[in-house]
Amino acid sequence: MRYYPKNYKSHLDELTTEKAIRKIKDEFQNNLAFELKLNRVTAPLFVFSGTGLNDDLNGVERPVSFPIKDINEKRAEIVHSLAKWKRYKLAKLGMPAGLGIYTDMNAIRADEELDNLHSLYVDQWDWEKCINQSDRTLDYLKDTVRRIYYSIRRTEASVCSDYPSLKPFLPEEITFIHSEELEQEYPELTPTERETTAAKKYGAFFLIGIGAPLPISGKPHDGRAPDYDDWSTPSEFDSNGNVRFRGLNGDLIVYNPILERCFELSSMGIRVDRKALMYQLEARGELKRLELPFHKMLANEELPLSIGGGIGQSRLCMLFLQKAHIGEIQASIWPDDMVQECRKNGISLL
Repeated sequence: MRYYPKNYKSHLDELTTEKAIRKIKDEFQNNLAFELKLNRVTAPLFVFSGTGLNDDLNGVERPVSFPIKDINEKRAEIVHSLAKWKRYKLAKLGMPAGLGIYTDMNAIRADEELDNLHSLYVDQWDWEKCINQSDRTLDYLKDTVRRIYYSIRRTEASVCSDYPSLKPFLPEEITFIHSEELEQEYPELTPTERETTAAKKYGAFFLIGIGAPLPISGKPHDGRAPDYDDWSTPSEFDSNGNVRFRGLNGDLIVYNPILERCFELSSMGIRVDRKALMYQLEARGELKRLELPFHKMLANEELPLSIGGGIGQSRLCMLFLQKAHIGEIQASIWPDDMVQECRKNGISLL
């Protein structure tokens, strides 16, 4: 949704903004790598079509694709994200449990609905870490989220120290909420309205369990592909041992005071094992994916167990620098009417 804050004025001019962006990206990736024990690797911009390696997002977005002249016109497609490629890379590297990788992911999402937060160009830190079977728990997921949130707050403090006109606003601790709990508390609200309500209340929270149908609406809180995040495994039981909540994945969301709404910084989770993969593919009517090379490796347990996610680079910079539009952080293409409205409201797009 497009939003133009009243009386908006950027704290930093364009050149200072560019310098601050570099500082944020350098510092945050170092903090993240230290907290999660990650090694930087080089990642592809495109992969072959038909391998199952590309992220399907919600299953309806079309990848940008092209034929390769020198490989018999075989088609490749720009990645949507590296959610699956990273797990394949862990296997290739022979990475042991407890260690992982991160990379700069750049993508083009041609079907994105453009607004303050969404651009055709996507940049994020994609990361993936090998884990043991005993780590496939809600407690391990929460510990990882806390480490990421600490990296975020540490970077925020550094940025505000260098640019005194910016004041830190993130809470010291992050709150954990399950999507089922949020629906039970606000059944009359849309998922985005629920997120904004929770973001205002807590400042920062991690929403657990995204992908499985919720009890009241019968619909997922948001879309998730069936073949990377584990959104079906029970994550909590009641006193009688019955399943109470499902899902070992979620979104890290904060409240954005400039936009006065929820602001997603990261989507992440413990990845599917063979059992969760088969269940989720069947639940979505997607068992045909088992014919693809990546999914065959998963089904044959040839890939390591892992946890991983993506953290938006431009979004994180936008939050720290208290910008009203992602186009103040990255150079992209925007509709003419949006450019004009931004100009009228003091928003300078790069």
